[in-house]
Amino acid sequence: MNRKKKKGASKISRAVKVLVRNPVVLGYVALIVFVYCALAVVYTFETQTGSGIATKMDTFWFMCVAVCAGYFEFVCESIPGRIAAISLLIVGTMVFGYIRGQVASMFVDMAEKKNKGLSKLKNLEGHFIICGWRNGFEKILETVMASNPDITADMIVLVNEAADHIEALKTDDRFKEINYVAGDFTDESTLRRAHIETAARALVICDRSKKYSNLEIDSRTVLAVLTIENMSRGIYVVAELLSGKFEKHLRMAHCDEIILTQDYERSLLATASNGVGYSEVISSFISDDADSGILIYNIEKDFTGKTFGDLKKYESEKHSEKGVLVGVLLNSGNFHKRRQEALREAQKNPDMNTIISNLQKVKNLKSNEPVLAPSADFVIPNHSKAIFVRGK
Repeated sequence: MNRKKKKGASKISRAVKVLVRNPVVLGYVALIVFVYCALAVVYTFETQTGSGIATKMDTFWFMCVAVCAGYFEFVCESIPGRIAAISLLIVGTMVFGYIRGQVASMFVDMAEKKNKGLSKLKNLEGHFIICGWRNGFEKILETVMASNPDITADMIVLVNEAADHIEALKTDDRFKEINYVAGDFTDESTLRRAHIETAARALVICDRSKKYSNLEIDSRTVLAVLTIENMSRGIYVVAELLSGKFEKHLRMAHCDEIILTQDYERSLLATASNGVGYSEVISSFISDDADSGILIYNIEKDFTGKTFGDLKKYESEKHSEKGVLVGVLLNSGNFHKRRQEALREAQKNPDMNTIISNLQKVKNLKSNEPVLAPSADFVIPNHSKAIFVRGK
């Protein structure tokens, strides 16, 4: 017991020594002692004069007004009282000036962190995350916002390491409400700050924020998609690749859409070289707004299991303003859910050979698979969407 008491006493003594040696603690102690002494002087001398200070409460109130507000509620008449009062006024001005400076600095620091993407975002749900940066990024944002009128600027979160460029970008009134998270978008902690778990969609573009090689850019894209899919199974992911070498890796990661930039460029050049105007036709299909070009609409549930001919006749009669129906998009929506549903459906058949055949189909299942100009007797499966073409 004695040993335990000695150990406890030694711990307390060490803690006291640490506090005594701390200059901040000593400063607070000195300030409290000074204010107490000044109060004692004011009370002792001014209660003997006609200054109006008659009680300890009057003295305390005098101190509060002098220190906090910076003026005198009572006018001290004695010399010691006046010296103590002036001292309280000076000390109060210095202390509260320091506090105001610290508070202002805190708010400035918070605003600076927000602009540089270092602060934690407010709770977001159903938002759109864009990972990466490159020259002409503002044009990408313009097109994204024009093509998605349901998404407001405050529902977009940018994740990249181009803080200076984003800060300049947000000076534009169109983009000032956009959220920004600074950091490596392949890192889980960075994505978590962007609330990836509750996001609805994510776009990973080829990142040029640093001097990466083309191989590094595509590798980072694949790693980002793998990380995003691992952290949020319900998110819809679109990724851009420079080369098709990594396409199979994104397919294995169940990326919903893959954009092969260089392959598209080569195909466009090849079709243009034929001299029959392919490039102009393709350009008109790829519109920069939400009302023309290739449009995707939901199919009414009543048409699941019916033929494409039935759907085409219905749309031409009832919804001609949508444009011309040219095909069907299969396996739309969240690919993980589509895959799970297909697995459950494949295992319902009692025949083992049929189950194996169905499982092979599930393995080859593709997200957002377009079927253009199908025959009139093509049966529309579940989770399909209609593909329309409409001019401006």
